[in-house]
Amino acid sequence: MKINWFPGHMKKALQEMKKLLANIDALIYVLDSRAPISSINPSLNKLAEGKKILFVFNKFDLSDQERVKFLAKSFKKPNSDYVCLDSTMSGSSKIIKQKINNLCRDKFEKFKAKGLKTTIRALVVGVPNSGKSTLVNNLCGKAKAITGNKPGVTKLNQWVAIGDNIELCDTPGTLYPNLENQEIAKKLCLIGSIKNQIFDELELATELLKMLEEKYPSELANRFKGVKDLEEIAKNRGYLLGKGELDLSRAANAVIDDFRKGRIGRITLD
Repeated sequence: MKINWFPGHMKKALQEMKKLLANIDALIYVLDSRAPISSINPSLNKLAEGKKILFVFNKFDLSDQERVKFLAKSFKKPNSDYVCLDSTMSGSSKIIKQKINNLCRDKFEKFKAKGLKTTIRALVVGVPNSGKSTLVNNLCGKAKAITGNKPGVTKLNQWVAIGDNIELCDTPGTLYPNLENQEIAKKLCLIGSIKNQIFDELELATELLKMLEEKYPSELANRFKGVKDLEEIAKNRGYLLGKGELDLSRAANAVIDDFRKGRIGRITLD
């Protein structure tokens, strides 16, 4: 199974981001805590050089929180910071505003010395389905950005104001043009950053079961009653086609859906 997905709107989005960055103070880089390292887009990294960056480890509630906290520490540098949160929860916006204000303090102080007020302009970026638009809506306190639990919902840049000193631009989720690392590609499929039609669900579910057996064996055993392959899962759940044939496709989709919705446990694949 060779996985690659880079539709035309993503190429256009990266081109638009490059234009916008000339007048941007900071980036809010949204990562999926279930696979945060795989959520990092090298194409975005190149565009972000020299900018203040706040890394948001989103969907923290679905992740292996101790693992994510350990990984996140390396993202704190002179020009960058991080926060771990669930963007669907009220109150998560307050810490984002604080972190952005702290990162851009030099600009505020420069204008304050002249007796002037200024506005911080920030670009919200990340892979598809990482929760960018949900985060923007939480920051605004109302639904201004279009959301959806699938990749490719946001197609256009959307500017919104949060408070009286920060403006955000919500951008379409973007991947990189060539997903050479297929291990990363599989993890992006599992967290929903690549649309389902691109991958073989049987192969992907089998790979997920292998990952879980290696990293989270107790969670795997608890959820699937000790079995470790799709055939046994299909038998246990009674997923059948005509004449008693096992419905392996249904079993594969159930395994992937269980992971995405946190039913297997708090998992981080990176």
